[in-house]
Amino acid sequence: MGDVSQERPPLTTTTSLWPAAVVVGLGASILAIFLLINALANPTVTTTTAPVVVGGLPAARSGALVTGCQQPGTPPANIADAFVVPVRTAAAGPVVHANGGAGDYDCYRTLVTRASGSQILGFYRGHLTATGWALFSSAQAPTGPEMLFQKAGSDTFYWVVGIAVLGHHGSTTEWRFRIYQNSASI
Repeated sequence: MGDVSQERPPLTTTTSLWPAAVVVGLGASILAIFLLINALANPTVTTTTAPVVVGGLPAARSGALVTGCQQPGTPPANIADAFVVPVRTAAAGPVVHANGGAGDYDCYRTLVTRASGSQILGFYRGHLTATGWALFSSAQAPTGPEMLFQKAGSDTFYWVVGIAVLGHHGSTTEWRFRIYQNSASI
């Protein structure tokens, strides 16, 4: 008898990519559907950094009258919410950097506003406490009432904002905005 060949035909090694393509296509279409649902169901939200305080004096669109107290990097960014003034406010003096850059930071400006002293103090009580400032002193000074607010800065120092009513003349009130760095660390 002759040799009987026991050879088998070779195995096929071709694999179809269609199942993988179907899975990728299905995943891409599901992702597209959910992105569309998310875009339609979640409208964009606009946020504002200034709080809305009901009642009292409204804030001026720009705190430019006191931004002269801002220098590059000082005060830190989380303290910038203090640079706000009520509407109908005008400068009554220059921006003064009290220590000229030597030692702790200290800056103030005298302003006038067509409002009463109590309205100005109420404006700052509402706006500063809404942005994380703590009222830690309210007193009657020889010139008039004043309030001191404090907040921890991201520079590891406490910052203090002082609002002091200096006098009332007709329908305007003269007052001082002061911001300084407390020498004690957080």
